Amino acid sequence: MVCLVFLASWGVMPAAHAYDNPDLLPDEPTSIIDLAKSLTEVQEGTLNDRLSQLEQETGWKLRVLTQYDRTPGRAVKDFWGLDDHSIMLVADPRGGNLLNFSVGDAVYDLLPRTFWIELQTRYGNQFFVRENGEDNSILEALGSIEQCLRQGGCQVVPGLPQEQWILTLITSVVGGVVCGFAAHPRKEGQAFAWQWALIFSPLWGILFIAFGIGPVVTRTHDLLPLIRNCAGFAIGLLVAYLTPTLNKSSTSET
Repeated sequence: MVCLVFLASWGVMPAAHAYDNPDLLPDEPTSIIDLAKSLTEVQEGTLNDRLSQLEQETGWKLRVLTQYDRTPGRAVKDFWGLDDHSIMLVADPRGGNLLNFSVGDAVYDLLPRTFWIELQTRYGNQFFVRENGEDNSILEALGSIEQCLRQGGCQVVPGLPQEQWILTLITSVVGGVVCGFAAHPRKEGQAFAWQWALIFSPLWGILFIAFGIGPVVTRTHDLLPLIRNCAGFAIGLLVAYLTPTLNKSSTSET
């Protein structure tokens, strides 16, 4: 299922907000309009204070709208005074993905479009929402946005989910296997075929460095997943490098 992210400037709002219904807006100023009741009162109060503090400290305006069968539509733009320095998270469980985002133009200087796509697919997918709830999906996404705004921007979403790390580990091992087979001696007296390893370096380099190491170092400062991926590459290399030798030794003994 293809997930769509509403990356719209405030001049063009998503289709879901194509009309005004100001009657649904609260009477008092707030950073959160929880029409779908996705958050508890405690969560809403705590989050509202956090978002207000973020705006005071950084100037970035972060707002949350949850909806189901009712929406205030374009009326939220005037209610919140949304501008180029504003971000609105829209949580609507009726689609294939819970989370959508409307982003001011100035935000893209810090958080590119790929960031929002990754944020939506990580925290808004049906599996994450089913296991963690709508409230945690919203809170985790907001936490990532807040962290990135405070540190001056992000190219990728911070944090390394286990399933993503497993994928990087697999590509690291496969990269090691490719390198090991490429480096297997092809001449008598040769210990390591450096030439062939270099010839195949674009392949195992992409698997290990681009897909195995890159996603780890850009998302977390934890050294453990990096060490594990390097160990996976080394093990894959040794297994692939030694397998032909072991087979040859077994055949000669027979």
